[in-house]
Order: sequence, then structure tokens, then C-alpha cells
Amino acid sequence: MIVTITRVTDRARFLEVFTTVGAAKRREHGCRRAQLFFDPDDPHRAWSVFDWNDEDYEGFLADPEIPAIARQLGIQAPPVHVVATADLDA
Repeated sequence: MIVTITRVTDRARFLEVFTTVGAAKRREHGCRRAQLFFDPDDPHRAWSVFDWNDEDYEGFLADPEIPAIARQLGIQAPPVHVVATADLDA
């Protein structure tokens, strides 16, 4: 699982690109599922949770089309990759 946090300029624009162009590019790089959450306390903060292995995610980040897609998303800074503090079964 990959979790990222980013700041966006326009939620509707981000959602549109995330669910179309972004989804196609993620699938191309082996992403099996993505969930998007907007922070209820900060309308410009988006949390993304991906079912993705690390190697495929690294390939996605290295894709030369990603900077253009990031501009379309309207992100204010590169996403921050969140590292799990604990991994529990229950």
C-alpha cells in the first residue's frame, strides 16, 4: 500500500484528472486500486491510498509524463509519501 498527501488548488479539477488521466496512467504502471480522501479540516489537502507495489510505484514516478499530469492535477507541491508507523493484522 502506498499513501500520499498533497495540497491541491481546486478539488473538482483534482478529482476529474485523478479519476481519468491519472487513473489510466496508474493502471499502466500496475496500480490495482486507488482511494482518494479530502481532509475535512483542510479543503486543499488530499490523501491518496494506492494498492501498488513499491517497484511499480517507482516506475510510475519515473514516467516522463508524470510532471505534466501533476500540473493538470493542480497540486501545489509534490505529494508526500506517508510511511506506516505500524503494520497490524487486526
